[in-house]
Amino acid sequence: MKKESRVRCAECQHGPQERVCTAPGGKPGKGCPTLTKKKLIRKANEEYRKKPVAEFARQTAVQEGECYAGRGKGPYAMHPVKPRVLEIMEFAKKMGYKRLGLVFCVGLAKEAAIVNELLENHGFETTSIACKVGGIPKEEIGIKDEEKIFVGQHDSMCNPILQAMVVNDAKTDFNIVLGLCVGHDSLFFKYADAPTTVLAVKDRVTGHNPLAAIYTSGNFYAWLSK
Repeated sequence: MKKESRVRCAECQHGPQERVCTAPGGKPGKGCPTLTKKKLIRKANEEYRKKPVAEFARQTAVQEGECYAGRGKGPYAMHPVKPRVLEIMEFAKKMGYKRLGLVFCVGLAKEAAIVNELLENHGFETTSIACKVGGIPKEEIGIKDEEKIFVGQHDSMCNPILQAMVVNDAKTDFNIVLGLCVGHDSLFFKYADAPTTVLAVKDRVTGHNPLAAIYTSGNFYAWLSK
């Protein structure tokens, strides 16, 4: 029988700052990839040395550090100070990006308008594109009437492939996803040419804060664990 080789970092019994991946001399979990995947580690390191990946990776690490205050003081306690929207804009400036794609769900049109204004006020040229672009009925992808949100009415399909084509046509440097549905976001990532980050994901129940269901899985959302 083939030896179990799955990587199970989520099951590691050690605290985040006690693991071998975060602290020299730290403790490994069962099947720890930091110890068992040396060949892949070397292969990944080769990719990080390639242009333009090298600069992209460097700036992401610089941006990560700048999101915490008081790093030079000891004893150090992590103190985050920047919301994600600011982090995205700062990173884009570090990379010299000018053209940004704002790819959003029409259900978050108000939020998209605010984000778009912020981006343009910070000097970016934006191409914003809503999920229902094209106005194509869901029947085109084989959806039955009873499977639609608006039963008995026209229901436009979400069109992440067209969203990707629109920002590709605009030759965006960097794309920002705001609230696309599960799966629709996957298709956008697949077809987009430029690197993409996520400002917010869709969670209709928790005000687009999906970790709320995880944090309350022991009580309010206990049924998720069953």
